[in-house]
Amino acid sequence: MSDAFRTWMKTTQADCEIALAEFLPAATVVPSRLHAAMRYAALDGGKRVRPLLVYAAGCLFGAPAGLLARAAAAVEMIHAYSLVHDDMPCMDDDALRRGKPTVHVQYDEATALLVGDALQAQAFLVLSEGAGDPGSKLAMLNLLAQASGSLGMCGGQAIDLASVGLALTREQLEQMHRLKTGALLRAAVLLGAMAGKQLSATETEALDSYAAAIGLAFQVVDDVLDASADSATLGKTAGKDAADNKPTYVSLLGLDASRQLAQQLCRDAHAALQPFGDSAQYLHDLADLIVQRQA
Repeated sequence: MSDAFRTWMKTTQADCEIALAEFLPAATVVPSRLHAAMRYAALDGGKRVRPLLVYAAGCLFGAPAGLLARAAAAVEMIHAYSLVHDDMPCMDDDALRRGKPTVHVQYDEATALLVGDALQAQAFLVLSEGAGDPGSKLAMLNLLAQASGSLGMCGGQAIDLASVGLALTREQLEQMHRLKTGALLRAAVLLGAMAGKQLSATETEALDSYAAAIGLAFQVVDDVLDASADSATLGKTAGKDAADNKPTYVSLLGLDASRQLAQQLCRDAHAALQPFGDSAQYLHDLADLIVQRQA
């Protein structure tokens, strides 16, 4: 990764933080406790991989900054809501997220449930408002809804919960993670691109192939890190997949083979970007970041 990419990444992460702070209700607005908890869940933490993908794809097609900010904030709000609910006792029952107590620990379970609900609604509100072509924004809202629902992220989480203690095949494991993790990463890439132009079939196919590769790579690396890193490094409880008897790439393939798979998926992502040439360098570097990350 070049110095130029690192500079762009830090600037974009800061821009996303500013956008989130602006688009979330202020903690002083009634109901203040709920709004404070929403901001606690969404601000001051995380790698912002999904917003980075939005901006990188937007750069590829010259998307306006205002619409990119809204798309990036919306996809990160959906991600934050999913983490809040995922950490609750009725699901993964985790006490640590992004290096700080999870929302249901810091506040309470009822507040955490409402935080997730409200962040999801806020995401669609933010994306629907502001300047932009109405037809394009409707298509973007439709994409985010599909990625978030029962045929996307929520469906993947349902399969995950139902798979505890089971020995899934590689195909079943891949299907689960293409929904649970991959769907929202794909949405991030396509939202950024759609903010710039109406995509051709060739462009959509290339970006879909890229997103499929990085979406699966992200989860493979997550599984590797859960098995090999510590809680302080991860900012969440390490070793929880094995403790909860969850099927993972590490439990199916082993640690070394999982690392090799992540590298192959990174190469697949790079290959998918070839039609865009050097213009897709940020997306290229983000694939490397996803695979090489240590947390």
